[in-house]
Amino acid sequence: MSPNTTDPDPAMNGRKALVDFFARSLTAFQSSKDAFRVVCTLPPRGEAAGEASGEFSISTPAPAPRRPNRDDVKAGPVESSLVVLDSSFNPPTLAHLRMAASAVRDLQKGRSTTTTRRGGGAGDSSSGAAGEMGRRRAVRVLLLLAVNNADKKPKPAAFEVRLGMMYAFARDLRDEVRRRGVGGVEEEQRQQEEEEDVEVDLGLTTMPYFHDKSQAISDTRFYARGDGGGEPEQVYLAGYDTLIRIFNPKYYHASSSSSLPGGTAVEEAEAPIRRALDPFLDRSRLRITMRTDDGWGGEGEQVAYLESLRDGGLEDVGGRRAWAERVEMVRGRDEGEEVVSSTKVREAASARDEEMLGRLVTARVKGWVLGEGLYRERQVRRDVVDIGEWAHGLIVLLMDIIEPGNLVGFKRQQAI
Repeated sequence: MSPNTTDPDPAMNGRKALVDFFARSLTAFQSSKDAFRVVCTLPPRGEAAGEASGEFSISTPAPAPRRPNRDDVKAGPVESSLVVLDSSFNPPTLAHLRMAASAVRDLQKGRSTTTTRRGGGAGDSSSGAAGEMGRRRAVRVLLLLAVNNADKKPKPAAFEVRLGMMYAFARDLRDEVRRRGVGGVEEEQRQQEEEEDVEVDLGLTTMPYFHDKSQAISDTRFYARGDGGGEPEQVYLAGYDTLIRIFNPKYYHASSSSSLPGGTAVEEAEAPIRRALDPFLDRSRLRITMRTDDGWGGEGEQVAYLESLRDGGLEDVGGRRAWAERVEMVRGRDEGEEVVSSTKVREAASARDEEMLGRLVTARVKGWVLGEGLYRERQVRRDVVDIGEWAHGLIVLLMDIIEPGNLVGFKRQQAI
């Protein structure tokens, strides 16, 4: 080997192998008529050393989807939950990690952390988290990426690259869940056994709304168990702003939902939102993270909004009061904790601020952002825009000077 030749970076080769795999997976999905598909499941079957190191290489078992083990019937009552984190993952952030990890831990412990629990509220709903306290839960996570605009080149990171970052994020998520122990040797051992069962799926969908995505997931029967337990309850993680949109009737149109036969004019007007959300909230519930940093009001205001839904606000927009019992509201970041957003990550990457990146994304996602040089073109485009604006201003100035009338005045001033 010549002195000028360098050994290939194993991490770079691993990322390239993953991007190639996900590019093929995307092509196959886009050419199908499927509305939802699981691309792969972590940890990969048979992976040992690779899982321990967290690195993917050409020698690592090929990623593949893995259905729940239908022969795995454990002793004792077991409920199952599918935690769905639906995002653009551009890129995945520590905020995503906190949302997913806290949901997994709370479900495993069979507890609800709703901030608005009261008599008849979400905390007392037999179908909600608190109604199942004390019952063991098998928890699985789905990282869901919508590619309904797959015919257009996504910006600023391609879908296959986002899937690569999701793969890295899934590993960091599993590490985070395992790292959080509880007091007591026996309890810790029990929790460790449950946490080792946490699997993370990477999925694709063409559906735009939660209720459509939920139906598509259910239609595939991918998560159906063979022990008579049916399908897991879907738990959608979202921010407060998303909750506002979910219960906004303007997103539900009669053209996409037939009217109820024989119904009154009022019932027919209510049909679109009810026909969309009745089945969705029958199989799913919402775990809403409060957003107190984006102009959505303080914690008290956001809790009050959920209370207003329970007090008849949903009926005012054609919905059902019972839907509010399927909503759990939890606190987001702690006081003084870094405000995290994908926009801030892209800005830090554009500025080459590695220290800031480390405060916004997980370790493996940071490796992808830096190793693949992601989001740097934002700075290049900004420089081009700045130069373009400067050149445009100069041209306008020159044209103003040489305009016949102005030119005469300019010469006259020079003569004076």
